[in-house]
Amino acid sequence: MAEITKAAQSEPVAIAPQGPVCSELIQGYWRLAEWQMTSQQRLSFLKQHLDLGISTVDHADIYGNYECERLFGEALSQDKSVREQIQIVTKCDIQLCSDKFPQRKVNYYDTSEQHIIESVENSLRRLQTEHIDLLLIHRPDVLMDAGEVAGAFSRLKQAGKVSHFGVSNFSPRQFELLQSRLTFPLATNQVEINPLNFDVVHDGTLDLLQTHSVRPMAWSCLAGGRLFSDDSAQCQRVRDELEAIKQEVGASSVDQVVYAWVRRLPSKPLPIIGSGKIERVKAAVDALNIELSREQWFRIWTASKGHAVP
Repeated sequence: MAEITKAAQSEPVAIAPQGPVCSELIQGYWRLAEWQMTSQQRLSFLKQHLDLGISTVDHADIYGNYECERLFGEALSQDKSVREQIQIVTKCDIQLCSDKFPQRKVNYYDTSEQHIIESVENSLRRLQTEHIDLLLIHRPDVLMDAGEVAGAFSRLKQAGKVSHFGVSNFSPRQFELLQSRLTFPLATNQVEINPLNFDVVHDGTLDLLQTHSVRPMAWSCLAGGRLFSDDSAQCQRVRDELEAIKQEVGASSVDQVVYAWVRRLPSKPLPIIGSGKIERVKAAVDALNIELSREQWFRIWTASKGHAVP
C-alpha cells in the first residue's frame, strides 16, 4: 500500500538533458494580484516556499492584467540576494484586450520576432531582473513562423537575456515544428494535467516529451477548483475516488492525492501550485512522498472517464 514516508522537501531536478534545473514543484503566480499582499508579504511568501525547496516560479506577461510580474519584481527588489536562489519562468504571445491596450478589438496571438523580443524586455523591466531563466510561448499560434520564433530565441539567448526556451499548450507536431528550426533543444511543454482533463496523456504530447527526456510542467492540477465545486457526475465520481485513496495512503487532503497522481506519469511532470496560502503549499510538498500504485492511478482514470479501460 502506498503511504507517506517522511518529511518532504522539493528537490532541484534537470527538466531536460541540457537543463534548466528547476524544483520538483513550481510556485505559480498567476493569481498574485488577487492575493492582496503587501510587497513585504509577497517577499515573505517567496522566502517561505524557498525554504520548502520550491525555487521555480511561474509567470506570464498577461497575468493579472499585466500586473503580476510587476508585483513580483517589486517584492524581489527588496532583497536582491533572492534572485540568485530562484528560477523565473515567464511566457509571451497572448495579446489581451485590456484597459492598458484600448486599441485592441479582440484577443489574439503574436509570435513575431518583434513582439517576442519586446515582451521579454517588458518582462525584464517588470520583474526587475537582468535575465529570464525559461521563456515559453504561451499558446500555439496558427500564424507562427517557426523560423521567426527561432530567430527571436537565438537573439535573446546570445544577448544573455533568456537562458532556456520552451512552449506551453503545444501539440506534438507543433512542438516538433518549432524544435526543427532551433539549434538548441526546447526545455519543456507546459500543459494542463488533472483528473478531469488529461488529454495529453493519450494524444502523444507526453510520449514525445518522454522520447526526448523532457519533463512537462503541469498547470491546473486541481482543475481550477472544479474538483471541489463542480456538481457534475464526473466530478462527483472523481471526488469519491480521491477521498477513498486519500484514506488508503494517509494523505491529509485530496489535493495531495491529485499531485501524486500527476507525478506518477512516466514523463515526470512538475506540478504548478496556484495557491498563495503557505499551508496549502506545504501540503503540496508533503505530497512528494506519496506514491500511488498502478491500480490506484487507474481507479482515478476510470472514475473520470466513467468506464473501465478497454
